[in-house]
Amino acid sequence: FLDDLQWADLASISAINQILLMSESSYGKRQFFFLGSSREEGMTNHPIGDMVSSIRRFGVRATEVNLACMDKEMTNTMVSDVLCLSPRLTRTLSEIVFHKTKGNPLFFSQLMMSLCKDGLVRLSLSRRRWEWEEEKIQSRKLPDDVVKFLTSSIER
Repeated sequence: FLDDLQWADLASISAINQILLMSESSYGKRQFFFLGSSREEGMTNHPIGDMVSSIRRFGVRATEVNLACMDKEMTNTMVSDVLCLSPRLTRTLSEIVFHKTKGNPLFFSQLMMSLCKDGLVRLSLSRRRWEWEEEKIQSRKLPDDVVKFLTSSIER
């Protein structure tokens, strides 16, 4: 499994291409399973698209799976599951989180961790459940995309 293929250079993609083509070589069919992932940002005119086209021309089966962003309901389900609370109790928090992340799963997970780390979502021992500060979370300024958010988190 190789993650973040959007950052791969041409030499790395060429190496992957050769490995995949060797599985269909004249030495007989070999079984090889390759799983890679990338984000859509930065993939326009990326060499990985040429590689997929190339291996398909040589008869190598390639399947692409596009993962969509979560909708409001799925975001609420995730917040509810993470906090072990009923979805009706997490609805207001999940609406704020959805608005800020636009349903991006990576952005969602990073934001939730950040909110806990910063004490805006915390476990209340007296109430024996998670609680949060809606106004502070709502007013929190965030970058527009997950890459900028991750960069700012690292810099802190």
